[in-house]
Amino acid sequence: MPETGAAADAAPEEAASTDPVTLLTQEVQRWKDLAYRSQAELDNFRKRSAREAQDTRAYANADLLRALFPILDNFDMGLEAARAESEKSMIFMGMSMVSRQLQDFLRESGVQEIEAQGKAFDPNVHEAVSQEASATIPEGTVLRVTRRGYKLKDRLLRAASVIVSSGPAAA
Repeated sequence: MPETGAAADAAPEEAASTDPVTLLTQEVQRWKDLAYRSQAELDNFRKRSAREAQDTRAYANADLLRALFPILDNFDMGLEAARAESEKSMIFMGMSMVSRQLQDFLRESGVQEIEAQGKAFDPNVHEAVSQEASATIPEGTVLRVTRRGYKLKDRLLRAASVIVSSGPAAA
């Protein structure tokens, strides 16, 4: 009796799936696919590792620079005290030269000072320590910088501490 309908369709599939050539071809295809996927994963791993190594090199000095900032703050206070005493004194001139060298070193290391004076307050790079009323400076604008902030390339190392205008004083 001849096979009809679904039974007839299933018979060639069973014959094809038991065919050794077809089975081996499917197996080869599966292993090729696995090899391609493994190669792609390896390439992604290499790229990610290279990117992480580059970031590590680029930001390796971040901790050292963060430790240097309080020293720079104290040095700047000393420089201002020497300036107040006399701008023609040898101490002031020597400290000014060292200050320029330090600023050059920071710039060569990829450090940028965060501009704050007269800028709109940005909580991403500014830390407000207080507010003061000002008749001339609009609300939300930085009046004074109490501590300079710095970035290393595109990363924030230290936020600038600022005093922000609260606008005109209430009558």
